[in-house]
Amino acid sequence: MFRRTFWFTAGAAAGVWATTKVNRKLRQLTPESLAAQAANKAIEAGHRLKDFALDVRDGMAQREAELDEALGLNTRPDLPAPRRVAAIENSDTPKYSKNPTYVERSTYSYNRNEDH
Repeated sequence: MFRRTFWFTAGAAAGVWATTKVNRKLRQLTPESLAAQAANKAIEAGHRLKDFALDVRDGMAQREAELDEALGLNTRPDLPAPRRVAAIENSDTPKYSKNPTYVERSTYSYNRNEDH
């Protein structure tokens, strides 16, 4: 009697577990879920690419500074100051509409999803 009850309970538990597992997998394979997963992967890849580009830019600036120092370009006063990466200040004010200025440290964010 106890043996039958045990196996009946074990079978019912296995059935509930399997049903739950299959339903979860089916929900993951819906078109909406697949689209959301693809979008998340694309966002992650974009962040990794942005981080890589920023690392490359930092490395380039560091190497350029090393080369300038090695060549003595920083010590000559007759040469113009080295160029800096700057962003154009885009503003609706009349001050910037005709003649945009270059800003040394821009407050612009590269995150295209920050206002979503």
